[in-house]
Amino acid sequence: MDRRGFVTVGMAAGLAGVGGVASLPGGSDGSLARALERAGLARVGKTLSDGTVRLSSNENPLGLSPLARQAVVEALVEASRYPGEWSARVQEAVAARLGVQPANVVLGAGSTEILQMAVQAFQGPRTPLVLAEPTFEDVPRYQRPFPFEMAAVPLTADMSHDLGRMRVAAEAGGRPALVYLCNPNNPTGTLTPSRDIHAWIDDAPETTLFLVDEAYHEYVRDGEYESALKWIAVRRNVIVVRTFSKIYGMAGLRLGYGIAHASTAQRLRDFVSSNSVSVTASAAALASLEDPDMMARSLRVNDEAKAIAVATLDELGLEHLPTHANFIMHRIRGDLRDHIARMRANGVRVGRAFPPMVEWNRVSFGLPEEMGRWAEVLRRMRAAGQA
Repeated sequence: MDRRGFVTVGMAAGLAGVGGVASLPGGSDGSLARALERAGLARVGKTLSDGTVRLSSNENPLGLSPLARQAVVEALVEASRYPGEWSARVQEAVAARLGVQPANVVLGAGSTEILQMAVQAFQGPRTPLVLAEPTFEDVPRYQRPFPFEMAAVPLTADMSHDLGRMRVAAEAGGRPALVYLCNPNNPTGTLTPSRDIHAWIDDAPETTLFLVDEAYHEYVRDGEYESALKWIAVRRNVIVVRTFSKIYGMAGLRLGYGIAHASTAQRLRDFVSSNSVSVTASAAALASLEDPDMMARSLRVNDEAKAIAVATLDELGLEHLPTHANFIMHRIRGDLRDHIARMRANGVRVGRAFPPMVEWNRVSFGLPEEMGRWAEVLRRMRAAGQA
């Protein structure tokens, strides 16, 4: 950002603190979004300043809701204060939205902190940590300092969790176990049938703790999908994890939450980093929850991007997995490292390797026009015999 842009933003923040959004340059209608655009801070899409399109991270290309941007600037006057009161408001707002009690909600710096807290809270000597392969990498990374016995169970042929084999690994020896279920799964975008997950939870001993990652919950349109949220009122061994990073475009502000039985939630809080949720993240979250159109806009853009990706892959005869998230996994031809490097040389970043699926590539959805750029690069690579 140049000096002029920095000064403009500083002026906007100061005016917001003194006179509210109506005092900002650009009119009396509270048009903070336009002030931010003039300052260069309201960039939409996944195109970086050098022109590269970043389709390698599962971020929302719309960015923050305009109401959230406005709330962040207005909250800057509170940045000198500790965020406890703000966090409490978010906790209450999330609880109200989900129909649970504030005592059931635990906040963290992104859903990854909630996952880390759960791993730390429930680890123990020879405790099995059971998860799919491949799945979101942070959970196995968080277990490394602890004496877990990790059991990575390959996905089934239809790319769902192999719950039968996972259950055998979890219940062998009658010990406590931690089971991580990412549904929809990252990196595949595929669903594991909710009825099968619920059947296992219903039948499992309370010593088997289920860590159910629903980071992509809002994107799912499958009528048979059902959140695991219903279990927290009756079972102490279920933690549902969600985030503001995806559908609400807050990946850089870092705010996630866990929902669990009150006693389990308190156990998690023993491992939370004090004041880990900032004032600005809290302000953005509260505003996002009040934006009646944010989710609909995000889903509409995601559907348009998905349609372009699917049509392109079908045109080129490249197999792809059914996705219920904001990314798609597709087969490639040749070496994955070469594919990633060629795409980047053509101005498009695509996903990293997810072993053992080294013949597949994950592409995160951008704006429709950005997906068009990705499609054209893929077509050119095919014409050159490289895709």
